[in-house]
Order: sequence, then C-alpha cells, then structure tokens
Amino acid sequence: MPIEIEEPGSPAPLAPPRQAFIERSHERSAALGLKRHEKCGLDPMVRSDLNQARERNHRLYTHAAPVMQMLYEQIVNTESMIVLTDAQGTILHAVGDDSFLARAQRVALAPGENWAEHAKGTNAIGTALFEEAPTLVHGGEHFIHANNFLTCSAAPIFDPRGNMLGVLDVTGDHRGYHQHTMGLVRMSARMIENHWLSDDYNNRLRLHFHSRPEFIGTLLEGILVVSPEGRLLGANRAALEQFGVSGAELRSRSLSSLFGTTPSAIYDHFRMPLSPPMQVSLPTGQSFFVRARFDWPSRPMVAGLGGGEMSGVAEAREVAPVPALAREGEWVGEVANPAAAEAAGGTQRFSGLQYLRTGDPQLETVIQKVKRVLDRGIPLLILGETGTGKELLARAVHHDSNRSRQPFVAVNCASIPESLIEAELFGYEEGAFTGARRKGAPGRLVQANGGTLFLDEIGDMPLPLQARLLRALQERSVTPLGSTKSIAVDIAVIGATHRNLRDMIAAQTFREDLYYRLNGLALRLPALRERADLDAIVRRILQAERPQDTPELSPQVLGMFRRCQWPGNIRQLANVLRTAAVMSAGERLVTTAHLSDDFLEDMQRAGGMLPAPAPAPPMPMAWPAYEAAPAAQPVAATAAEPASARTLEQAEIDMIRATLDAVGGNISLASKQLGISRNTIYRKLRWNTGVDKTE
Repeated sequence: MPIEIEEPGSPAPLAPPRQAFIERSHERSAALGLKRHEKCGLDPMVRSDLNQARERNHRLYTHAAPVMQMLYEQIVNTESMIVLTDAQGTILHAVGDDSFLARAQRVALAPGENWAEHAKGTNAIGTALFEEAPTLVHGGEHFIHANNFLTCSAAPIFDPRGNMLGVLDVTGDHRGYHQHTMGLVRMSARMIENHWLSDDYNNRLRLHFHSRPEFIGTLLEGILVVSPEGRLLGANRAALEQFGVSGAELRSRSLSSLFGTTPSAIYDHFRMPLSPPMQVSLPTGQSFFVRARFDWPSRPMVAGLGGGEMSGVAEAREVAPVPALAREGEWVGEVANPAAAEAAGGTQRFSGLQYLRTGDPQLETVIQKVKRVLDRGIPLLILGETGTGKELLARAVHHDSNRSRQPFVAVNCASIPESLIEAELFGYEEGAFTGARRKGAPGRLVQANGGTLFLDEIGDMPLPLQARLLRALQERSVTPLGSTKSIAVDIAVIGATHRNLRDMIAAQTFREDLYYRLNGLALRLPALRERADLDAIVRRILQAERPQDTPELSPQVLGMFRRCQWPGNIRQLANVLRTAAVMSAGERLVTTAHLSDDFLEDMQRAGGMLPAPAPAPPMPMAWPAYEAAPAAQPVAATAAEPASARTLEQAEIDMIRATLDAVGGNISLASKQLGISRNTIYRKLRWNTGVDKTE
C-alpha cells in the first residue's frame, strides 16, 4: 500500500519512482517474515567474528576512514552518525555524536550488527545493498516501527570492476533531515571508490576526463585505467555514467575502439610539462577532454602520526615524460618506460639527454659532463632555480643509464611533512607508530632498489634525518622504523636543490659529510633568462600545445619574452604559452592580445619593456664541480631605481609581490600564474624581504 510521510523536517513527498522503490522493499521485508512492530534486540557478532570481518575488509576501512572523518566534520553536532558496512550489511565502523550513538545503540545500529534487509527490513543500508543504488529511507518509510525516528542516506561502494565492497551511510534524527545529506554521502562514496581505483592501478596509465575541461580533477570526472597494450582495465562510476555502459561492457573494449587513440599517442601528447587537455571523441561523436596521470612510482598511503587518521602523501603526477627526438628510426613518446616504447614499435635505443639539447651552450656543457660519468657510480647533484628542469634532467639520466628498466623514484624533500619524511624514506614495520597501517610499508629507498633515487630539494631535509640518510647511502642498507633488520639496497642517487648548500654548511643546517657523499659531480642548470635557446624552447612548447597548427610569436611578443626575467623559468614560460596557444586558436601569430593581462602588467612592473640586457656568458668549462652557481648579475633598472641597487633576485621578488597584489594575496593563484610552487613564494618573501603573505 502507498506509504505516507507526515513527520516534520521530512523530504518532499515520495515521487513515483522512489515510492515504488520503498514499496518493493516493504514487500520483500514482509515476505521474509519480519514484523513491523517487533523489537530490535541486540544480536551483535561475537568480538572474534567482528575482528575477522574487519580484517577481511581492512582495505575498505583504510580508504574509508579518512573520508568518514572528513564527512563527520561536515555534520558534527547534528544528532547523527556515519556508518560503514561490508557487502553483507555488517557494520564495521561508526563515528558520530556521542548522544546519538547511544540512541542508535538501542536499535542495534552499532558495529557487529547486520543491517541487511533480511535482518532489519527496509532501511537505507540494506535497501542500498539490494538495489545497488543510493537510497534514502526516512522516518515511517522504515519497515520496523522502532526505526521510525531515523532518517538514513546510504550509498553503495564499488571496486573498479563493479563488485560491491560495502555501504557508506549517514543516519540521524528524522527531525534533523537535510536534503543535502544524500549528496554528501554519494560524493564521499565516490571518493572512496576513486582512492581504491588509484590504489589498484597505481602503476598504470589513468585517464581523467570529462566533456567539460573545468570538471577534470573534481568528483564529476571519469577515470579510465589503461594497459600498455590499450586494454581498458577499470573505470570509476562517473566514467560509466558518462558513457552509459556497464563496467563489463566497457572492459570488453580498447582505448582505440573507445576514443580512437593509443597509449603511445597519449604519452606523446603529454610529453611536455603543463600540456593542455587532449580532446578525444566516442564513435557517436560525443567529445571529451582528457588528462593523463601516472605514478612514478606510487607512494604508499602513510598513516598520519596524530589522531590515527590516514594522511595521503601519495602523489599522482601528470604524465610529463622525456620524449625522444623525432629522428629516423626513433620512437617518439614515453621514453621513461622502455617497455612501452618497445610495445609501440620502437627498435632503436633513444636518448633522454638528446631530447634536452636545444642549442644552449651551457646546457650542452652539462649534457657532455653527464655523458662522461654515466654508469660510473658517481652521484650527481643538480643545482638551479625552481622551474629550470632539474627533475627532467634526472629522468633523462636515469633513462640513458643501465638502470633504465628499474624504478625511478622521486622524493620531494620539501613537500613531505617533517613528521612523515622518515617513514616515507625508510619505511616502517607494523605498529611502528600510532596510526601505522597493518603490515607496515616499504620506504622509498627500498622501492628504488636497482634503479635511481632522485632526492629533490635535498636542502630542505631536516638535519637529524640527514645523518640517517648518509648512513644508509654509505652502508647501502635500510632499517625500517620499528625494525631491527636491515634491507640491502642498490641505488644510484641524484640530488637536486635550489639552495646554496655551502652556505647551509657554514650555517650548520646541512651536513658537510652528506654534501660530499651526494656531490660526486655538481651540475648547474642555467636559469631561462641566461639561456640562448629561448626561441627553440618556445617553438617546442607551442608544438606540444598546438601540434596541428603550431603558431609563431609576433616580433613584439618575442622581444618581450627575451626581455622577461622569468622568475618561474621554463615552468612559467610553459604556463604563459599554454594560455596564449588557447587564446590564439585558429590564428597564425601569438600577439600581446593573446597574453594574459596580469603577465603584461608584471612585465611593466618588472621593467620587462626596457631594452634587453647583454646576454649572460656561457658557464666556464672549468667551473669547480663542488661550487654553487655564480652570484646573480644585475638586470636593467627601472626609472625609479638605480641599476646598482636592483639585482635579479630583487626583480624576482618584485614580480612575485606584484602578482600577489594582482590576485589579492592568493598564494595558490599566484603560483599558477607564475609557474612556481607555493613553497617558493613563501620562501622568497619570508627569507628575502621579511614579508610573509598568506591567503
């Protein structure tokens, strides 16, 4: 019979589809012999059985726990709770307001209890499990009258192959019903599913797509997992919904039959940093924008040291591999993965270092030095400003070495919280610290065994940890946190920093013995303003942005670029050109009309419209390997400031401050416009000017 809702604070009257949904569940509940007026007695699992259920679903809990905590922060003090169940409806975990948890306990809504329909009749958890769809059950819609004081919103959780993992549910007092609760639950379930997918396929190519490019990176984006051969291995629910197919149907197809492209074409498109989204189409003509992501390799999820929450330090990076030059017989595309290249038909060995050669004499000197020491067991220390391509050089060295088929593991010492970096580098055993996940986790040094370890921003490593790293490198073994056993490692080490390590040694903030251990050969990458190959770099970036109709720069824009000091270096240049390529679509020339207003204003403030200063001389061949870069030379002065008082460093700071002023002090937006990291902005303003702007 029709179900009526008369409670205050209830959702809108049942629409026909949802009414039929609830009525079908009531019919199933009655057929199971349940009575609407029966009491909800407690019948929990014995503790050992609950522990076994939690053990079986430990991975589900690992991915769900941080999402549940985040969701709880949105509904705290609303007389409600969040529930996680397994695929059988057994409650594994619950968090919520203490007063409501006590009320829920009286109707057996607690860990160890089963809330499938056969046990509790119509309810959001059990009905979501049966229907395999998000479910709202409010007040009197519950089959058992004892549960009528509840309002419940539940969403099933699926793995990438469409298998049910469990249910996420928010339950509260029916008088506090809110129409947005179901939306929060559905988004949270999708977050868990996306985390699961990334964990399942952390070493596979993942395509993030949507028909609108601005939705890429949101919970509305579809995600596809692709094998090196182009098979579709998995997808998230947003992908299935956008395609209108089932998971099984999607997995029966290939990347070629779906989007009309191949993995090698994807790699080739994203070979340059900050490449634009790739546009693809279904056979039906429906168009999508795609970004590609790949972990190099994936970092493990490391438990946070405080509060027991899982803190994700895994970083999925946009594909920005080192492509080979398109010379006769060479394969153009993803050279950071030789196996992929061979699968795509490559027959000759291609050179990552060769790709970096664009005509600059300083960079040519660096490449020649690298070639002399390649595979000689000499550690490299790459010096240079942020954005000059230090990691790109490191990947090229790894690719051209005998270790190219083994892992390249990058660790950014500045981006990992100090409390986690030791566990990140050396790994840890089960129970090594509060919140550590079961069975522990391997460290980055162990992951790099046989390959190359790239220590980016090594100057930001905490001093106490430097001693342990030195010992590990000298002994070629690692002892995880909480363990007494050492693990032998064979790794090539490449360090990189924008800092002057000799000054840090003098200030006793960097160990001298570690410096000499890392500094077998120091290589200084020139800043973009010092290079003689700006035209070639611009041409290569524009070719990547617009391969079919590559534009050229107008003389005015080219002159402006040559005068610009480029504090963000190549990363900033790529960001500016990416915007210009889009703005000039369909036109042959990039003019000042295609450049963003903030960039033009920054050029004026920084004196970029003045005549260009004399080009910097090439770096001397005899520059000592252990020395840092020469001091920055003065740039052209503005009319209000004498040349003797204005240095490249000051011009860089002025441009950063001008950009911050233009965006209202928003650090994130300024970093995107400049093409430099947030950390660099904080460091430059705090250390050099005493100013510490915040968002």
